[in-house]
This record gives sequence, C-alpha cells and structure tokens, in this order.
Amino acid sequence: MIAIGQQLPQHITLSELTADGMSTLDADTLFANKKVVLFAVPGAFTPTCSAAHLPGFIAHEAQFKAKGVDEIYCVSVNDAFVMKAWGESQNATGIRMLGDGDASFTKALGLDKDTASFGGIRSSRYAMVVNNSVVSQLFVEQDKQFEVSKAEHVLANL
Repeated sequence: MIAIGQQLPQHITLSELTADGMSTLDADTLFANKKVVLFAVPGAFTPTCSAAHLPGFIAHEAQFKAKGVDEIYCVSVNDAFVMKAWGESQNATGIRMLGDGDASFTKALGLDKDTASFGGIRSSRYAMVVNNSVVSQLFVEQDKQFEVSKAEHVLANL
C-alpha cells in the first residue's frame, strides 16, 4: 500500500467525462505542481458514498480551497460515464469525478479489495492529500467504517 512520503505511481491513467468529451488523464499530469485532496469510494451511487462521503467534500469545498488545496478529486472503480452522472446527481460542480474503470490506479496504490460477487474489484474507502505527486497525508478506512476519510477529518488534518 502506498505510504506517506511516497510518490504516486507514474504512467497510470484515469478517465473523465466533461462537456468537452472523454479524456484519458495521466496521473503524472493530474497531480503535478499542485496540492490535491483525493478521496476514493467503493462505488458511485452506493449508500454511504452518496449520502455522506461525496456530499461532505461538496459542502466543505470552499474550506479546502481556503487552506490551499488546488483541486479535489473523487475516484471510484467505475467508468467515466457513471462518475459524470453521479457527480451531476450530487451537484458536485467543484469536484473532478474520475473513473478508474479497470482499477489500474487503485491497484497501483495497493488500495484495491475484492468484494467477490457483490461488486468484484473495488477501491478501499480512503482520502489522501497529494503535494506535487507526493502523498503527504493518507487516511484509509477499516472495512465498513467511515471516519478517517470524511471531509471533516481530512480538513482538520490539513
């Protein structure tokens, strides 16, 4: 599993669907020369993710920006179409909704888990602060927990 002080894996891509169309984004470019809060959820449109995790980051977006965060990214092992629809349904206009359809980013971080017939390979629930591609804070939840990756907890630890 990735650790504080480590650089994010290079040459891994995520996907994003915007009004301009589909983009395949290299993680090297996404995280270079900026401070990013990244949080990951097991699945778009799932109960805790939709009721609490994403809404918390939406509600506190301005506070993150006031603390010097350049961008907030939400990642899930879903395709970019699902991530865009989920973001629109939640009015997540200030958060980049990134798809990790094949879980390559999640696996490269060592934060994947196999939920078997429930959903297959998914991401662990976590949040991290990334400064110029280097992890400076990492908050990984225990299974079936939702405490340390909450927006409020991440904000308090910036």
